[in-house]
Amino acid sequence: MATDIVVPVLGESVTEATIAAWLKQPGDAVHVDEPVVELETEKATVELGAPKAGVLSEVLVGEGEDVEVGTVIGRIDASASAAAGDSGGDAGSDDDAGSGSEPTPTEEREQPSAQAESTPSADGELDPARAPRSGPDGTVTAGDLQSFLGEGGDAARSGPAARKLMAERGVDAGAVQASGPGGRITKGDVLAHVESGGARQAPAPKPAADAPREERVRMSRLRRTIASRLKEAQNTAAILTTFNEIDMTAVIEARKRHKESFEKRHGVRLGFTSFFAKACVSALKAVPEVNAEIDDDKNEVVFKHHYDLGMAVSSPNGLVVPVIRDCDALSFAGIEATLAELASRARDGKLTQDDMTGGTFTISNGGVFGSMLSTPILNRPQSGILGLHKIEERPIALDGEVVIRPMMYVALSYDHRLVDGREAVTFLVHIKDAMEDPQRLLLEI
Repeated sequence: MATDIVVPVLGESVTEATIAAWLKQPGDAVHVDEPVVELETEKATVELGAPKAGVLSEVLVGEGEDVEVGTVIGRIDASASAAAGDSGGDAGSDDDAGSGSEPTPTEEREQPSAQAESTPSADGELDPARAPRSGPDGTVTAGDLQSFLGEGGDAARSGPAARKLMAERGVDAGAVQASGPGGRITKGDVLAHVESGGARQAPAPKPAADAPREERVRMSRLRRTIASRLKEAQNTAAILTTFNEIDMTAVIEARKRHKESFEKRHGVRLGFTSFFAKACVSALKAVPEVNAEIDDDKNEVVFKHHYDLGMAVSSPNGLVVPVIRDCDALSFAGIEATLAELASRARDGKLTQDDMTGGTFTISNGGVFGSMLSTPILNRPQSGILGLHKIEERPIALDGEVVIRPMMYVALSYDHRLVDGREAVTFLVHIKDAMEDPQRLLLEI
């Protein structure tokens, strides 16, 4: 009996998704709710679990293809649930193999023969569906699994995005510590391995004469959504940017003086983000127009009395903006811990739609990439976004003398339909004053 794998409702206003990766291949045993496919929406990548135990019999939609909610993308042969271990045993174990019923004609066609060898797929990776199956009724024994992994199964247990990243960074799949379901290697695992210094030297580039002059790569759904939203912001809002500079001396000294005791007590690092988040909350309270939005349909201004800050984070799939909610009620440690968790989930592609909706103001830190100055684009329907930049030692005039200080340019892009220049400048000056005298944040002045 076949059970359909159907694209579920993935969130409000989300009607389509893209097949990012099949985590199981035809012939693989699956348990109930075991992830079988990754779906990429305009907001996040989600894993879809198996509706029933059995064997994945059909994949109807390939990776990279777009599908609508309600589309049948694959089927599970529930009649093979004994081989899949629906009673709670391990799939393909010797006990399950001995107690299973005779395979149906369909199963006989789908199961590789006992003598089949693990052969490379078209892209040079091993196809798990072609692993040796020498057990009774074509089941996989422990020896088959060990043999398969020895012939490249580590790479086969990774999705296409992780395999591409490993190829680009020169990473051996067997050396990566996997954290995904079923021992699958995720993109986050590869990045963590690279950051720990585990990447081998990348292969030498091809000679220019052999390299293609151009290449076409399909835009991911997330990248298409980012492009659409940014263009929408430019078309609908009157975006203007104003700048200021901040002497970071006081914050750097406070961080240096307290970072060890802070980390020892709270278990998280003390960064600059919590200082800026607290400064933004204070400034948003002083200039509420920057925390408001325009309801174009009703010609109304919606003033927000909550402070949910979006933090732009770079992920393997592109820029995402998870939201730290109720920043006014969080401590410095609470902000740092929440951001660390959201950033980790962004790298692993595990952010949900709820994680990235409902923000009232956004902070974007281009300084981590070395940016000196930029004009960030609004994250609609918000009316303001603060751009942070690289801290650079520069000579400045102070009390009639030239001194060297760690300086940072900051930029506020705002919707001029709602926020005037006076409010924008007042907002940035408030940020500047709070960062140059952090005690203001404790006194709430």
